[in-house]
Amino acid sequence: MARLVMKFGGTSVANIERIRNVALHVKREVEAGNDVAVVVSAMSGKTNELVAWCREAAPLYDPREYDAVVASGELVTAGLLAITLQGMGLAARSWQGWQIPVLTDSAHSAARITGIDGSRLIEGFGRGEVAVIAGFQGLHEASGRVTTLGRGGSDTSAVAVAAAIGADRCDIYTDVDGVYTTDPRIVSKARRLDRVSFEEMLEMASLGAKVLQVRSVEVAMVHGVRTYVRSSFDDPANPGSGTLICDEEEILEQQVVTGIAYSRDEAQITLRRVADKPGVAADIFVPLAEANINVDMIIQVVSGDNAYTDITFTVPGADYERARKILDERRDSLGLTEIEGATDVVKVSAIGVGMRSHAGVAARAFRALADKGINIRAITTSEIKFSVLIDAAYTELAVRTLHTLYGLDKAEG
Repeated sequence: MARLVMKFGGTSVANIERIRNVALHVKREVEAGNDVAVVVSAMSGKTNELVAWCREAAPLYDPREYDAVVASGELVTAGLLAITLQGMGLAARSWQGWQIPVLTDSAHSAARITGIDGSRLIEGFGRGEVAVIAGFQGLHEASGRVTTLGRGGSDTSAVAVAAAIGADRCDIYTDVDGVYTTDPRIVSKARRLDRVSFEEMLEMASLGAKVLQVRSVEVAMVHGVRTYVRSSFDDPANPGSGTLICDEEEILEQQVVTGIAYSRDEAQITLRRVADKPGVAADIFVPLAEANINVDMIIQVVSGDNAYTDITFTVPGADYERARKILDERRDSLGLTEIEGATDVVKVSAIGVGMRSHAGVAARAFRALADKGINIRAITTSEIKFSVLIDAAYTELAVRTLHTLYGLDKAEG
């Protein structure tokens, strides 16, 4: 008998029919003798609707009340699933985040989990009870207020609950049957991966792959929670195995490159003829950091006389206008002669722990992209990945080129 957490996203619980399908997946695991906790998202589209209502009510809304509103979507799903399970003859009860409790900090709408007491859930297992938990939410104990964890927060809820109750595994059910070598919508030869290391999945999630929320992978890696990505649309009586996210040691044969990711939410900013002196970089990037604008790729080119430098960097596309405004306000103090920007760019990345022991992996990509006439605007590298910034028009060509280059295409036939 195992103890497991099953998490179902918004598309998996979009209506009553799909909730019944979810209940069949849960029933299968219960009948196999497992202790089961289920974490659910709001029904598809409901969170967006609740957010829109908050904005309509008041453009400058109280974030505490915002959380009270948007957390309600998961409560509805949890109650409906518990009712459905009971109708199938299973003992089940719904749990709100504060009832467990899932404790968080006070950062409303983007709270981080500080602790979970899993004892009440474990007591319920002793009574043969399925715990149906509203994901995405917690409690700031000092204020007694409900908090939410940010978009995709139900993934984090599920992995954190799994760690708290000592679960043998955490199954994340979504609308795809696992983690692929790249987006199958772009590359028809993309393959489903049987296993991916925590580190690789963390890079994939942060570099554009939408399968899991980045923070959920961080929590899984820190606590060693073996996590499966599976499809809720598989036959509940005969589901696929999905993709296991696990320690690198569990993967016997590791390819040099495991996957290709891309992110369209990118913007490039170039500052021309910045004075090349100590403190200038801090004057540029500290205000951006204080505005919670994440800077990724940074390239600095110093002039021949060492008096000036050009600095190019990327920010999320959604933050581009804010970043330009902050820099424009500091144009005189920074001595900026020109600020250039581009939003028609894409970041394409190759990820693989095998890069640690192989030289020239990135160089092969640079040559292959050049042969296709693709210009590279910026490059960043780390131990297990490299990223290139290119014109958005070449996204699909670049992804397909790298996918084939590193032998990730599935065999024909």
